[in-house]
Amino acid sequence: MAHRSPTIKRVCLSLSQYRSYSAPAERSIPAAKQKYVPTTGTYPKGFLAGSAHAGVKASNTKYDDVALIISEKPCPATAIFTRNLFKAAPVTVSRDLLEQRRSEGFRGVVVNSGCANAVTGIEGRENARAMSTAADACAGVTAEDVPQTLVMSTGVIGQQLPIDKITSAIPKAHAALGSDHQHWMNAAQAICTTDTFPKLISRTFTLPSHPDTTYSIAGMTKGAGMIHPNMATLLAIVCTDAAIHPESMQTILRKAAETTFNSISVDGDTSTNDTVAFFANAAAAPEGVEPLVYPQMYNDRGRQITGPDKPAETTEPDQVAFLAALTDLMRDLAKLIVRDGEGATKFVTIRVRSDYSTMTARRAAVSIATSSLVKTALYGKDANWGRILCAIGYAPMLMDSPEIPMRNKPSGVKPENTSVSFIPADGSEELRLLVRGEPEKVDEARAKQILEVEDLEILVNLDDRPERTDNEEQREAVFWTCDFSHEYVTINGDYRT
Repeated sequence: MAHRSPTIKRVCLSLSQYRSYSAPAERSIPAAKQKYVPTTGTYPKGFLAGSAHAGVKASNTKYDDVALIISEKPCPATAIFTRNLFKAAPVTVSRDLLEQRRSEGFRGVVVNSGCANAVTGIEGRENARAMSTAADACAGVTAEDVPQTLVMSTGVIGQQLPIDKITSAIPKAHAALGSDHQHWMNAAQAICTTDTFPKLISRTFTLPSHPDTTYSIAGMTKGAGMIHPNMATLLAIVCTDAAIHPESMQTILRKAAETTFNSISVDGDTSTNDTVAFFANAAAAPEGVEPLVYPQMYNDRGRQITGPDKPAETTEPDQVAFLAALTDLMRDLAKLIVRDGEGATKFVTIRVRSDYSTMTARRAAVSIATSSLVKTALYGKDANWGRILCAIGYAPMLMDSPEIPMRNKPSGVKPENTSVSFIPADGSEELRLLVRGEPEKVDEARAKQILEVEDLEILVNLDDRPERTDNEEQREAVFWTCDFSHEYVTINGDYRT
């Protein structure tokens, strides 16, 4: 038998190891995901959405990859951004615009997919600003020092934008603007990368002081991988036609994000580009209705104010009602990201209770959600609850370590008081795995049956004391995550190709 040349061997090896993944080539939505895509919607007055094809990635020859969301009149806006130290150019540019304009007088946001414009230096920042000024020009805004359009980008890190393609496509996206459901859906699709379906939600709500007025709120988001607080390659745009005071925009967005976009994880990686933008143009507000004003709950660094200066939670009915509407919408958008986690087959709710503090419960929940061993066990339908306990036990700030010393602070976790259960999605009786530190005799057949279903809740009680009474209140943290599958490795092993 003739020996193969080294070149032929390399070709054969490459072919044998070839893997390919993308969201379906024709952007068809998988059958299992179609139920999450709305066919109609009610969108806020005075906002328009449009999209166009730029060909940011050379392989994209026909699908829209530039989106534009604008308000017909300038309006208050704000955003929260990734805490990753290597912030992408659109993050730094948008953050600067918000500071310079003091959250007032914004036209909207322009987004490209296919290239993150991250770690791209001075040229990257110039390109991000060029996108903003190009969008402003379409709205008839004369060139000025401070543009009125925020910027977002998503895609591969470390590559420069094909800026000429994008600035040529922005007028086309502006020409395609419209207010109906299909316009919003087209924009939601244009910002997708490895997403398998567009994520778009719209709702109506009322405020107690004038219940005859119907307001609308709508949001779109993208993200399937590199998802972890704070935040997670997550982009989101939320718009409402209610009236919000510019100085209150940041407070309510941060408050809503705490239990929504900052409570999800797909893979434990916090992106360079994460941005959630929020616009409120007051287009549905009756004449004479004052904008909602909330107490300032965060300092200039985005940290919650604590101690004697901490303001009381608002009890004003209109403020409570709007915050609830915003939080509910953002929570459901965040859950869609987890449901579309790269290669995911499971949607997992992790609920942790603690007597000690909410932060103790949250640290345990985050550690479980980011454990590769927990996530692979869930994918394999293996009720390996020991991995859950292991993840709690090494959680940063719960476990003392040289890297993150506890400084003699109690962890708030006692193994002998800890219980773990699976809560089935069908509402049937919980499956107890560990009760007060003692393992249960687990019905493996039922455990596997529970894990066959897409949705699962893991319930952890860190203070399940025998003497506990029903009147004792516990703190609780809820976190959403997914499993790790073979497909996740395939997707991320081939991402740049």
